[in-house]
Amino acid sequence: MKQAWFMEENDEDQRLPHHRNPKQFVSLDHLADLGVLYWKLNPKDYENDQELKEIRESRGYNYMDLLDLCPERVENYEEKLKNFYTEHIHGDEEIRYCLEGSGYFDVRDKEDRWIRIWIKEGDMIVLPAGIYHRFTLDTGNYVKLMRLFVGEPVWTAYNRPQEHHPARKNYINNFTHKVGVPLEAH
Repeated sequence: MKQAWFMEENDEDQRLPHHRNPKQFVSLDHLADLGVLYWKLNPKDYENDQELKEIRESRGYNYMDLLDLCPERVENYEEKLKNFYTEHIHGDEEIRYCLEGSGYFDVRDKEDRWIRIWIKEGDMIVLPAGIYHRFTLDTGNYVKLMRLFVGEPVWTAYNRPQEHHPARKNYINNFTHKVGVPLEAH
């Protein structure tokens, strides 16, 4: 089961869990209401995983690469981590599959609160275009991610505020309006 919770905002190390007191966990249904999708897959055999193949085909993810994030393998590691942790949106979905290690994706909910999503080995997450988010490693300081894209990879971050960006407007229209019509009182 994927772990997600409302974050306590403070200036402590971004790699810590940042639970509220008391802890307030968030369900997969709540994440789905925000447009966040999740799968638990087999990272040990990702090259032959039929479920991953079906997801890629059905969603049009035809480009893939691998990214190792750790101090030993990334030049300017601290600077890169700081950039990933800056709140931003993308014009396209962000699709990440955790093959090894772990880290946190933080997303904003409809009330602009941070929700921290802890991804671990086998977790695949899709963040919709236009959702405010950020990423950081946890205290393990290592993650190996598969990045998936529709077409040629585009990874342009648009730092907040981006309320007039087309992807943000589309996200607001699709995921932040309440569904249903109020009933008329009799």
